[in-house]
Amino acid sequence: MISRIVVRGGGDLATGVVQKFHRAGFYVVILETPAPTTIRRSVALCEAVYDGTAAVESIVCRRVGNLEELENCGSAGEVPLLIDPLGETIRKIKPSAVIDAILAKRNLGTNKDMADITIALGPGFTAGVDVHAVIETERGHDLGRLIFQGKAKPDTGVPGNIGGKSAERVLRAPTAGIFHGHKLLGDVVNQGEAVFSVNSETVNAPFTGLLRGLLRDGATASKGMKAADIDPRTDVDWRTISDKARNLGGAALEAYFYLNGQKRSGS
Repeated sequence: MISRIVVRGGGDLATGVVQKFHRAGFYVVILETPAPTTIRRSVALCEAVYDGTAAVESIVCRRVGNLEELENCGSAGEVPLLIDPLGETIRKIKPSAVIDAILAKRNLGTNKDMADITIALGPGFTAGVDVHAVIETERGHDLGRLIFQGKAKPDTGVPGNIGGKSAERVLRAPTAGIFHGHKLLGDVVNQGEAVFSVNSETVNAPFTGLLRGLLRDGATASKGMKAADIDPRTDVDWRTISDKARNLGGAALEAYFYLNGQKRSGS
């Protein structure tokens, strides 16, 4: 029987986790919220919440409404996605592992009782208490490091440095309201160009770069939330999984096999 893996979250980093397990032959199920707000939508399987299906590289994800549809979807080689922010279906799915890839910087309910193996990405969890393993998500030397006792580094609130740009890469909603994009994902925006507006307030590009992240048009934005992401490297393929997502996906797969081996040996 194929081992089942539940991944809580379907954003761009979670998609890197899904890809690794899916390619390794696991039956992966994504649990999402009714209205995900990821901005890197071209590489986020959670887009299936809105469109019914989503494809990232060679993986097809399909939104399903119940466990019967979930089984049919899995047998077709697709990754099923259920709307289940609280993880209430985990008990019925009976996965061999639950991976929290929500990246909320806090624990939204994941615990060691959910599966024999539980893994969480980033801060907000304590390995050995909340989950069996925590994965470091901060860019740098420790990115992807497995933690079996303790916590990941605290959230700095500052995006990692890419091409000499850090905090200025991420554009945030200036006020609460309805989001409207003036550009499309994959566009090269010039410094000073309008990228999006929330209600009547417009946000312009602080530098020239590739627009690799953008909220869905019509989304309800809260003041200060991430609304766009500009990459100064204009030659990056914005339709493929990022280096960070691949790193974290590989780390999650490593953590699973390590923990599974420990359990089998009785360590």
